[in-house]
Amino acid sequence: MLKRLLLIIVIIQLSSCAELQQVVESLPEEAGALTNTDIASGLRQALDFGIEKQVSKLTQKDGFYKNDLVKILLPKELQKVDKTLRDIGLSSLADEGLKVLNRAAEDAVKEATPIFVDAVKGITFNDAKNILLGNDDAATQYLKNGTQAALYNKFNPVIKNSFSKVGADQIWENMITKYNAVPFTKDVNPDLTDYVTNEALGGVYTMIAVEEKEIRNNVSSRTTTLLQKVFKLQD
Repeated sequence: MLKRLLLIIVIIQLSSCAELQQVVESLPEEAGALTNTDIASGLRQALDFGIEKQVSKLTQKDGFYKNDLVKILLPKELQKVDKTLRDIGLSSLADEGLKVLNRAAEDAVKEATPIFVDAVKGITFNDAKNILLGNDDAATQYLKNGTQAALYNKFNPVIKNSFSKVGADQIWENMITKYNAVPFTKDVNPDLTDYVTNEALGGVYTMIAVEEKEIRNNVSSRTTTLLQKVFKLQD
């Protein structure tokens, strides 16, 4: 009886080993061949595609203004300005004020896209495998955490210049002057350059994440051999 039991256990173990070997043999060959460097290169390529395919949309007219994912709305302290101007019959001025904030972001992203391209080239994925197997926007978040402060410093003067270029500074000076002249209102003087800089950066990261998610979840979006090999590991 004991011998039979031992024989059954041995047969089960051999069967399990055979099944395990089949699983190992069924793994794609590239899984063992890909290094952390290869995976990092694939992640960078996904981010590059995000800039090329999605961020480029933001540089077009209404790229921010008519994109609900990234449209720049008024900061809280200016919402009362908007409402007051509309209440006194200046709705067209209020509409234009909102539009030019988005125009400035569209213009700035156009000028600053090379900054993002260089940033992607320079990042190092210390734990590429964990990022690959992370959330749908894990690589984008890694880029954001590692580059946001430096990109803000480069992006802010571009936004400031864009404000002047699209006439946003004059429009908002006119709006705020009219608002501050309304009786019983508290004067406002917000830092719109800082606000739009942060909103524009957020929009860029949002659109990069859109493309990363697409590559992760849609095999047909992996249009290069490297993307196919790398992201096959996370499927």
